[in-house]
Amino acid sequence: MAVKASSVDNRTRSTVSLCIVIGICCFFYILGAWQKSGFGKGDSIALEITKRTDCTVLPNLSFDTHHSKSGSSSSDLVSPVKKFKPCPDRYTDYTPCQDQNRAMKFPRENMNYRERHCPPQKEMLHCLIPPPKGYVAPFPWPKSRDYVPFANCPYKSLTVEKAIQNWVQYEGNVFRFPGGGTQFPQGADKYIDQLASVIPIANGTVRTALDTGCGVASWGAYLLKRNVLAMSFAPRDSHEAQVQFALERGVPAVIGVLGTIKLPYPSRAFDMAHCSRCLIPWGANDGMYMMEVDRVLRPGGYWVLSGPPINWKVNYKGWQRTKKDLEAEQNRIEEIANLLCWEKVSEKGEMAIWRKRVNTESCPSRQDESTVQMCESTNPDDESTNPDDVWYKKMKACVTPLPDVKDDSEVAGGAIKPFPGRLHAVPPRIANGFIPGVSSEAFQKDNKMWKKHVKDYSTVNKYLLTGRYRNIMDMNAGFGGFAAAIESPKSWVMNVVPTIAKMPTLGAVYERGLIGIYHDWCEAFSTYPRTYDLIHASGLFTLYKNKCSMEDILLEMDRILRPEGAVIMRDDVDVLIKVNSLAQGMRWNTKMVDHEDGPLMREKILYAVKQYWVGGNQTAVA
Repeated sequence: MAVKASSVDNRTRSTVSLCIVIGICCFFYILGAWQKSGFGKGDSIALEITKRTDCTVLPNLSFDTHHSKSGSSSSDLVSPVKKFKPCPDRYTDYTPCQDQNRAMKFPRENMNYRERHCPPQKEMLHCLIPPPKGYVAPFPWPKSRDYVPFANCPYKSLTVEKAIQNWVQYEGNVFRFPGGGTQFPQGADKYIDQLASVIPIANGTVRTALDTGCGVASWGAYLLKRNVLAMSFAPRDSHEAQVQFALERGVPAVIGVLGTIKLPYPSRAFDMAHCSRCLIPWGANDGMYMMEVDRVLRPGGYWVLSGPPINWKVNYKGWQRTKKDLEAEQNRIEEIANLLCWEKVSEKGEMAIWRKRVNTESCPSRQDESTVQMCESTNPDDESTNPDDVWYKKMKACVTPLPDVKDDSEVAGGAIKPFPGRLHAVPPRIANGFIPGVSSEAFQKDNKMWKKHVKDYSTVNKYLLTGRYRNIMDMNAGFGGFAAAIESPKSWVMNVVPTIAKMPTLGAVYERGLIGIYHDWCEAFSTYPRTYDLIHASGLFTLYKNKCSMEDILLEMDRILRPEGAVIMRDDVDVLIKVNSLAQGMRWNTKMVDHEDGPLMREKILYAVKQYWVGGNQTAVA
């Protein structure tokens, strides 16, 4: 009987122990879910709890003794990890290619000094850009649209300079963004309602937009709930942190300006372009800036201009300019719009809206080519006439030709489906053969492949599709397959097509209803530090092999990645071994796993999480 009683006790104790273990697991799960909600150091706790309790995470794989030269000694196989030190605190908001001190050395004419001017190799920093002391993770979307922690962007100048325009207000330890702007004091929603009464925003026809001189990007922020993605840009100027505020809010933006070089976007990309008192001299330089907008505007797209000089007869006193000056400016804008064959569809109050014709055949004034300077060259070797070859190319006062059409009802370059139908449809540039060597079948295969990749990513990084990562960058976007596979109102993706990429795919990315930009990763990206939550890089380091330093690219990734942000890299195993060694020296926690198709594939995937640390006297959290 004693033995029988003992076995009963053992079963009871086992049941109690099991209940305790289950209870602890549930507690840690709830704690991790709570901590991941976006309030600073807690994310490191959530990450650690996940590591300990999630049995589905693939084990770390070591390739240090594989794929190496025969005859190598064991000491040759493992190289010491290079440790990168933090930069001095004065670099906390360092933007290498828009550095204020360097900018002042360049001419002010046509905003040249506000354009990209990158440091030479000998001046590039080889240290980690420190977050400001007190830095915390941004609020989750959509709260981030309206509130930004003061510690992340501790600059109050805009709250003073734009106090009466309802841009931003300082309240305790946060900034609040009421959704106002210089031209929409009643709020961006009311302003967009006015646009929507003329422009088909609600039905998915307008999906991509360009905001020139965006301020804190409230226009783009409020378009997001209408399923419109706006690429906003503003210079790094006397108004501190405009673009930084925009990205901290979770809104797409880059540092940029209409100056002397072409915008880093493809031709026929945006469904709508917008200027709300953006202070761009549209009538200057023979209409060069309006012609650049025309280049990036899709046939049938809309251009919105609000503020001076529109309705100058009523507002000239408030603008403190003469009637003669404002009248001359509006007349010049009207002349250039006619030259571009834009149809004025509305002018109400201080807002005017033009629409670009769908093709050249439907433009009567364009039939006489002598009336307009076209962007053409008699030199067959001159690549400057390629409307998508824009990286550091000088802007010219000429009109970009549209693709030929068969009749005056056909959309030049091909019609695009309303969003979301266009997301997975074959882009017209591919269907019509504008991207050499790429068939519709190849696009569909690529699309299917990225759905598979993203599904596998989400089994390792379980936060990928939850909204934990708001601002996402794909450093080598291809056709935008990664972005399309994770498309959600919870996040947005900056699709970067490297300037050395084999194919000009960025136009197809825009035709899918996604946004992106051209960039050379041998240089710094046009953004502030800590502006992206997750970075994806597929084949990037192989692409840039022998082009520039792997170390420089990784340091730039670290600069733009938030503390506790994530990275997903896929590349050849030998490349990722080197990347992994450098990443560990940058205070990244890493995990390498096999390709989805098994261990025999040379391509591997490296996952990383940037540790939380800040400048000042604080040291990194292990």
